[in-house]
Amino acid sequence: MPLTSIIPSLHKARAGAYAVPQFEIFEPSGCEDVIRALEEKRAPAMLGVFSKWFDKPHSHALHAAVRELGARAGVPVSLILDHGSSVEQCLRAIDAGYTDVMYDGSTLPFEENLEHTRRVVEAAHRAGVGVEAELGHVGSGADYQAYGAQRKGFTDPAHAAQFASETGVDVLAIAIGNAHGAYAGDPLLDCALLEEIARRIPIPLSLHGGSGLPEQQFRQAITRGIAKVNIATDLVRSIAEAMAGAAHTAQPSFFKMFDALHDTMHAKCCHYLDLFGTSGRA
Repeated sequence: MPLTSIIPSLHKARAGAYAVPQFEIFEPSGCEDVIRALEEKRAPAMLGVFSKWFDKPHSHALHAAVRELGARAGVPVSLILDHGSSVEQCLRAIDAGYTDVMYDGSTLPFEENLEHTRRVVEAAHRAGVGVEAELGHVGSGADYQAYGAQRKGFTDPAHAAQFASETGVDVLAIAIGNAHGAYAGDPLLDCALLEEIARRIPIPLSLHGGSGLPEQQFRQAITRGIAKVNIATDLVRSIAEAMAGAAHTAQPSFFKMFDALHDTMHAKCCHYLDLFGTSGRA
């Protein structure tokens, strides 16, 4: 089936108390492993392209590979721009055939973030494209003890309700103690805050910084309103370790390293699809 917006799948996920993963991708061969996992598990998912990767030369080749692979898959597959850095970049992603875009204005003043997001939503919805935005600010795992652990950047529930209502955004990424990258220290999500945000707004909620969270915290967040979880750091770290292991042998081989990449990407995707309850939902 052709690539499709993930928004309908996210509404089903929120209603069914499971979550749909977004797997970050960086090159075409890894996309095959994600799609293979989705088909085996009969699960929907998003393939995310980070904003800086989107602007690299020849990134259109990655977009084309995802479109071709997704068209051959029998499950819902979305191609989403991750952390779009500007309204203009989101518009370019829409023109490039992305089925969903994330605009990240989380470091801007509230009103400016709201207005920029509204502009993206208006253009995206005309094209049948879904939009995710971020309110509050999800910091870096490396700074977790000084930032997220101190409740800095947390999403305000009243602001979240206003933001969702006035922008018409489809998905909202929130900050509740989560962080991008590897956590420095033990992460702890504020599930009471999550419940309050979920009570105030009906749209699916997104959790960035999934790598490194304990499985129990994933389950708690998903049952309280998280319908989308981003996974990137765990993928690249696990793949790097597997490839390094394949290289440091008595007879190192490029092909064994490549096999390690494919096997690890596939296994990790299957793990998260099972953990989030996505398997069998396509």
